[in-house]
Amino acid sequence: MKFLLALLTVSSVAAFTPAAIKPVAKSIQLYGEYGASSTSFYTNVEKQDSYASLDDVLSVKCKDEKVRLVIKDMLDACADITEALRTALVTVEGSANTFGDAQLSVDVIADNLMWEACKNSPVIREGASEEDPEVRDTDEQGDGEYTVCWDPLDGSSIVDNNWAVGTMIGIWPKSTGLIGATGRDQVTSLVAIYGPRTTVLVALDDGTYEFSYGCTPEGCQLPDGTWEPWICSRSDIKINPDCKIFSPANLRAAQDVPGYKKLIDHYMADRYTLRYSGGLVPDVYQQFTKNQGIFSNPTSPSSPAKLRLAFEAAPFALLVEKAGGKSSDGITGGSILDVQINAVDQRTPLCIGSANEVDRFNDWVIGSEE
Repeated sequence: MKFLLALLTVSSVAAFTPAAIKPVAKSIQLYGEYGASSTSFYTNVEKQDSYASLDDVLSVKCKDEKVRLVIKDMLDACADITEALRTALVTVEGSANTFGDAQLSVDVIADNLMWEACKNSPVIREGASEEDPEVRDTDEQGDGEYTVCWDPLDGSSIVDNNWAVGTMIGIWPKSTGLIGATGRDQVTSLVAIYGPRTTVLVALDDGTYEFSYGCTPEGCQLPDGTWEPWICSRSDIKINPDCKIFSPANLRAAQDVPGYKKLIDHYMADRYTLRYSGGLVPDVYQQFTKNQGIFSNPTSPSSPAKLRLAFEAAPFALLVEKAGGKSSDGITGGSILDVQINAVDQRTPLCIGSANEVDRFNDWVIGSEE
């Protein structure tokens, strides 16, 4: 089955040329065409004749062998979640997580797959899930290196609509662990989105890269007849400093924070495009495909913070900042990556995306509260 490029937003992989990778990377052929419209902020990148495989990219762009291993283990888990989502019904499981949210069967399945991946990985020592936010030992041999935190299936409120949902993963080294560390201590982070196709953003040594999951459970066929489950669909992604796309979360706070109301009015008056689903993964992920955007989630006394620092904000912030964007902790205006993690389920405000728009948020929203 051919991997339709009509469904794939890709960027140049010129970095993976014979000059950059020796020997030349195995290439995967993709087929199809797609259209673009500047007025709708569709992708403007062009089809490539071939794409580098996961191993080819990691060998050049991730110097630490153990980090390469944990990335591949997490991608395998995302592939398993992809297959589970294709067959699992969205039903209430009948239990609730620590935060009182009703768990859906797909949440439980995704979480179980993540725990299984951590227990089977030779380089992971600890895991923590948003569904049960406690750091637990997963390393029977005692030689693991990483603490992995994840939100197994972000988007419980929209998954029943069959909208795009995702998995967010942050990975911390043994030297820091999780408690007392910051998001800047992460060795890498990954965010997967499950839509018409599965794509995953990965923080590598020199930037943010996107990998696409194969068109069949077996993967994509290489010219030599072998199969590869993951290919690099976008390399060294950049988020422009200015944008015309906004995703305004926690609009209730605009009733309490004058600066947030002013900011929303500015977006509307200057005819920004609203792109908001209510799922953190699709609402921030679009910044990497459109190369622009701003997601804002301030808080107020009557609308407190809901986003989790370790499971959601820190993993996304690492990816955004490696792509040239900025993040704000919504309190001091500093990077969310510099906020110390003092509790597994720690909550935080968040603004993230195009740098100049994050600066505007800091000036108007945080400044209005001072």
